[in-house]
Amino acid sequence: IDFGVKQNILRHLVNINAEITVLPEDTQIEDIKKLKPDGIFLSNGPGDPSATEKKCRNLLQSLFKLKLPVFGICIGHQLFGLSFGAKTSKMPQGHRGANHPVKNLINNKVEITSQNHGYEIVFKSLPECLKVTHISLFDKSIEGLKHKEFPFFSVQYHPEASPGPTESSYLFEQFLNLIKDSKKNAKT
Repeated sequence: IDFGVKQNILRHLVNINAEITVLPEDTQIEDIKKLKPDGIFLSNGPGDPSATEKKCRNLLQSLFKLKLPVFGICIGHQLFGLSFGAKTSKMPQGHRGANHPVKNLINNKVEITSQNHGYEIVFKSLPECLKVTHISLFDKSIEGLKHKEFPFFSVQYHPEASPGPTESSYLFEQFLNLIKDSKKNAKT
């Protein structure tokens, strides 16, 4: 879903052999279902995530009900959190530029990331169904989330950044693997 997608995100998806259909944020869920997608990508984009979520609330709720793998970046990350009841707030100082250290709480490694956002998901508002997977080592803000039950995950930073750090590009493969697992589980 295109909230202001960067061309390099599409390149990364193509590089993992994804067949891509880019749809605007005002697409109807019936039109998405007709395409029979294997996964849903929530793109980056500008603006206040709360305002975007209000415009797209019905679509987002319907997308998550499909229980297909979902990967969100930047505002896609914020929309993911908002869809499950988290809150966002404007940061006193946004994260801009490259070389932002982020700790991956799953493997305990530090990733150097590229960032461009002025809003964050509020830690204290996080619903029980979401787990923090990445945090900023600058200010401890949430940099990654995953759903505890369904194949949904997101990151606040830009793993597709170019030129920039590339050590987070594994997230595109992670999305592809979720799709493959989901398709395999659907057959059994």
